[in-house]
Parts: sequence; structure tokens; C-alpha cells
Amino acid sequence: MNDQRPVVVSIGETFETFYAREYRPLVALTYVLSGSPSVAEDLAQEAMAATFRQWSRVSGMDSPTGYLRRTAAHLAASDVRRKVAEAKAFFRLSAQRDPLPAMDAPDEEFWAAVRRLPSRQAQAVALRYVYDFSVLEVAQVMQISEGAAKSHLFRGRRSLAYALGLQSDLSTDGEVAS
Repeated sequence: MNDQRPVVVSIGETFETFYAREYRPLVALTYVLSGSPSVAEDLAQEAMAATFRQWSRVSGMDSPTGYLRRTAAHLAASDVRRKVAEAKAFFRLSAQRDPLPAMDAPDEEFWAAVRRLPSRQAQAVALRYVYDFSVLEVAQVMQISEGAAKSHLFRGRRSLAYALGLQSDLSTDGEVAS
């Protein structure tokens, strides 16, 4: 087992020397506190960064190692508190949501085809048909000209008609005839 006596920093020790000696044991501590190797590495780095920012003061302390470990323990406790608060909020909010209704097969087929469109065409089509936006409103939301919105909608409709086997049902303005 490791010697648990505090390591005394010699006068004039550089932070780099301190870091090299203390980093691995610090990761072990934060791993025990967090239970996650990646979180442990992050917490150790945060504690080291906080110690580095205060190095001129910390290096003169009786136990810079104690300061570092206490900082890491506080960061780990804060991380746990944050995760608990996030989990509580997630469960509270997810319990309030109504599940999305299942779509009919033709609707799902249509929206699956929309998702396969180039992104700007998909955005324009979704804004037009989910929100029933006018072409001008689509253009404003997408921050493009009205002509560009018309072009995206036309190309999107044409691609959708082809993908859904409705190409003969296109009217001259690009709308699918009913």
C-alpha cells in the first residue's frame, strides 16, 4: 500500500515536478470518488488546473498535496451533486411529457423520405408541413431569401414525389396533386 504521509513540497519545487509526482495518485482518488475512469481523469485535470492557478500561494503551504486532494474531493462531490440534480430534473420532466403518438405507415414513410433529403431541403419541407408555414415564414426561419426557400421546397417536393412513387402526380408548381 502507498505511504499515506503527506508529501512536503521542497522550496522552489516547480509545478511540473509536483504534477508528475501527484497526478497518478490523484486519478486513483478521483476514480474511487467518481467510479468512472474518464470522469476521474477530468476531475484530476480540473483539480490540477485549479492548483496551478494558485501555485504561487499553494507551493508555500504546509501541504500542497493536501490542498490538491481536497480540491479534487470537492470537485468530485460537486460533480455527484450536479449529476443527481440532472437525474432528478430528467425524471421530473420526462414524467410530464406525453409520449409522441405513433404515425400511420404512410406518414412515417413520408417523414423517413424527408429525413433522407439534403438538410436544407428537409428543413424547408419540415417547416412548411409541420408548422404549416408560408414560403416567406420558411425563408425567415432559415434566414434565406424567399426565392431560396421556394427552390428548396420545390427540389424537396420533387425528390419526395420521386422517392414515394408520385412523380406523375406533380403539378406545375411542384405541389403534389390530391
